Amino acid sequence: MADAIRVLAMDAVEKAKSGHPGMPMGMADVATVLFGKFLKFDASRPDWADRDRFILSAGHGSMLLYSLLHLTGYKAATKAELSNFRQWGSKTAGHPEYGHMPGAETTTGPLGQGLANAVGFAMAERHLAAKYGEDLVDHRTWVIAGDGCLMEGVSQEAIALAGRYRLNKLTVLWDDNDITIDGKVALSDATDQKGRFKAAGWAVKAVDGHDMAAVRAALKWALKQDKPSLIACKTRIGRGAATMEGSHKTHGAALGAAEVAATRLGLSWTHDPFELPDNVAAAWKKVGRRGVKARKAWEARLAASVQAPDFTRAMQGDLPGGAFLSLQAGIADLVESRPAQATRAASGAALEKLFPAVPEMIGGSADLTGSNNTFVKDTPIFDAPSYEGRYVNWGIREHGMAAAMNGMALHGGVIPYGGTFMVFADYSRPAIRLAALMGIRVIHVLTHDSIGVGEDGPTHQPVEHLAALRAIPNLLVFRPADTVEAFECWQAALEAKTSPSALALSRQKTEAVRLEPASENLSARGAYELRAANGDAKATLFATGTEVPLALKAAETLEADGVPTRVVSVPCFALFEQQDAGYQASVIGRGTVRVAVEAGIKQGWERFIGEDGGFVGMTGFGASAPAEVLYEKFGITAKAVVAAVKARL
Repeated sequence: MADAIRVLAMDAVEKAKSGHPGMPMGMADVATVLFGKFLKFDASRPDWADRDRFILSAGHGSMLLYSLLHLTGYKAATKAELSNFRQWGSKTAGHPEYGHMPGAETTTGPLGQGLANAVGFAMAERHLAAKYGEDLVDHRTWVIAGDGCLMEGVSQEAIALAGRYRLNKLTVLWDDNDITIDGKVALSDATDQKGRFKAAGWAVKAVDGHDMAAVRAALKWALKQDKPSLIACKTRIGRGAATMEGSHKTHGAALGAAEVAATRLGLSWTHDPFELPDNVAAAWKKVGRRGVKARKAWEARLAASVQAPDFTRAMQGDLPGGAFLSLQAGIADLVESRPAQATRAASGAALEKLFPAVPEMIGGSADLTGSNNTFVKDTPIFDAPSYEGRYVNWGIREHGMAAAMNGMALHGGVIPYGGTFMVFADYSRPAIRLAALMGIRVIHVLTHDSIGVGEDGPTHQPVEHLAALRAIPNLLVFRPADTVEAFECWQAALEAKTSPSALALSRQKTEAVRLEPASENLSARGAYELRAANGDAKATLFATGTEVPLALKAAETLEADGVPTRVVSVPCFALFEQQDAGYQASVIGRGTVRVAVEAGIKQGWERFIGEDGGFVGMTGFGASAPAEVLYEKFGITAKAVVAAVKARL
């Protein structure tokens, strides 16, 4: 059975002339024991909510996963798909991609991400078990990770979190083969990995990864631990290869026709590529059916449970009825009261309305709770041993937080949000990008969004971050102008089931700009006319966030000087791009002088202002001084906006 994995992986990579055969061949024995004896799954129902989650963190070895899915009978993992490995239109992409192939629980490839995602999977499982009971939620998360996963820095954040929260249903199987692309691990690393995991609060065991009895005993041991477990599986990369077993050359390249032929001979494998002996195929299909009884028993428990409707809704990602009633009532009050407050405070006010109405929401912060305004009063804390809490203390671990939130969202049943300063979105960016690639609902609360941070200086003042985040496809970047827009942006973020969101929120107070009631969520349009011109407009001003009041003041001056001026608020570029062409044209106002103002760099604003439009913003890094001084010194003022318009009339 293990040799079937080896040959399928070897043949698929050889046919594609591209791929990584070494890891699948080396970990075939471990994977055979895991799937054959321990993993709770039903190949006929890949979406079974109480299945074990298997995460291939070492995603370059994707043929290990594809082979297992094919062998166990996943309908989508056909022989044709395996033979079309890495080709156009194939479900068998070079690295596993969530949403392409059932059984790929997350998109992996960037090393360490799968391991960190797995922490989120395990956190979601423990939280939902506490919420719904172990009759409905009782499964494990298994990870295969390699040396590269453990070298990447995100792994330390992930294992520290898992150890702190005693996630005993998480097991990492480390492919301890001493090989990286360049050669021996010793070329670049001498870390005692087992000692590192022990220090982080994990149970640790080492086994011969080619001794199936030893692997089986180790997996049974893992089931009994009261903390997360690491099993170091000593393997030889390219196991079974005729002359290249143990060589780094098997890591990332096809073995070659001669080596493949010799390997077949050495394994006594006489079948053509992608063909299997009947007895081996039957044995693997039996493995794929092993979980049917457990799945049907679970379905019966679900059907009998009074919690079934709520559990099913939550796992499908649907919001509860009336989720936004309190929020919308709050918007009506805000139009009347017109508060001047920081948009980070406005976000906190939105959460006070949303958190009780959407019980799937789980919040947190990278040790900046008081600054991010992410905590809702009286919320229980997520912690061992009960896990029912809805607020996570992530610690100073932006990357680990972002990656674990991805895992939580992928698991289902929860909607995660997490906060940090916007400048530290750089630390979260790899995971944010993967969330956008996968199309999952994860919400990043990014406060202190401009030079308005003030005295902390340029290290903490994001200037390029709005542009950088907006460059990520399928990421909704919101920058609300006041409390009404903040409420609307939160609603739009929660309604976006297939996109992650980032809310850019100010430290400093800003005036209310939404002074009239609206019949729809205007922020969900991405951009809208906030103030019309008196007469035929000659100028259009675009702005986001705390700069919208500057645009309004500039418009007042221009109107007084006889220049009819409209003001457009642009809370979300990406949502504006989703509007129809007619709406976009009406908002942009071609034929007018166009000027944008934002306390960031210009990149991306050309969409609104054209090549010849004016831009009032940053051209370099900030400085340490009070916010109002910085705006004046860097020329982000209503006066500068007026001058930019007049220069172009």
